[in-house]
Amino acid sequence: MQVIIPLAGKGTRLRPHTHLVPKPMIQVAGRPVMDWVMDKLEGLDVTELIIVTGHLKEQVEEYVRSNYKIPARFVEQKVQDGTAGAINLARPFVTGPVMIIFVDTVFDADLSIVKDSKDSGIIWAKEVEDYQRFGVVVTDAEGYMTRIVEKPTEPVSKLANIGLYYIRDVAALWKGIDHVLPNPQNKGEWYLTDAYQWMIEHGAKIRTAEVGGWYDCGAFNTVIETNAILLERRGGSGPRNYPKDVKIVEPCLIADGVTIERSTVGPNVVLEAGTVVRDSAVKDAIVGKKCRIERAELVEAILGDEVSVTGFKGWASLGANSVVKE
Repeated sequence: MQVIIPLAGKGTRLRPHTHLVPKPMIQVAGRPVMDWVMDKLEGLDVTELIIVTGHLKEQVEEYVRSNYKIPARFVEQKVQDGTAGAINLARPFVTGPVMIIFVDTVFDADLSIVKDSKDSGIIWAKEVEDYQRFGVVVTDAEGYMTRIVEKPTEPVSKLANIGLYYIRDVAALWKGIDHVLPNPQNKGEWYLTDAYQWMIEHGAKIRTAEVGGWYDCGAFNTVIETNAILLERRGGSGPRNYPKDVKIVEPCLIADGVTIERSTVGPNVVLEAGTVVRDSAVKDAIVGKKCRIERAELVEAILGDEVSVTGFKGWASLGANSVVKE
């Protein structure tokens, strides 16, 4: 089985990330989002990753080739015209059933069900209360998808589409995409979900499977929330032999080589190697390497590498080498 990984997200209009790292490389609980996703492929017979790149493609390719043993192929989506267009770029290289994973989320799901599936495909979904924010999956009594509704105003379903799919009938998928691409774009994009709708209307059977957990990493506030959830699950680690004037509120992930003086750190904080925290309070934060935080109070922050923050109070999302002073 091959795995297609479109890196532009569920909509290929890239949301701005001021820390200037590709979305799959965003760190949560001390690991890139991509690593959490790749864990879920363990035990499956994955022969190749087909990665559709866009933003900061060189960083993505270098990381994948250096960290994963599965052979990988890279295809660049030069025009950000939607998820259907992104998947269509992988078509020349697909030789059989595929899994499609949008890696701006971390999920808990049993992917081994694909081994025995005889259906045209599987779509994973999560029941949510704020269904108006998502595309939701409507099913029949047997659990097969009948349609996808984007951001419904009426409660037709609470099963949110999380961007995780298995397509066994790839021939039907290509026919669906061929139907979508000649038509006018929807809000500037061609949606992959419209191809699935065409498949269903022409006899495909796509089963819905619900995930146990779904943690979004596509926006600042949800990255902070996901970091907290995964840190709670993973637990804190790292040096704890700091002076008495340092308070660590668990869970915190602190790398070797971090200096903390007269400060309170935590809960839900990641501090990478070489960072200095002095006379400060930091909570709900992901802090990169070699940062300096002095006389600051950070509550909800994502800092890239080598960021300097002095005398600042509040929340922050700062790219590498940024400087903020009082």
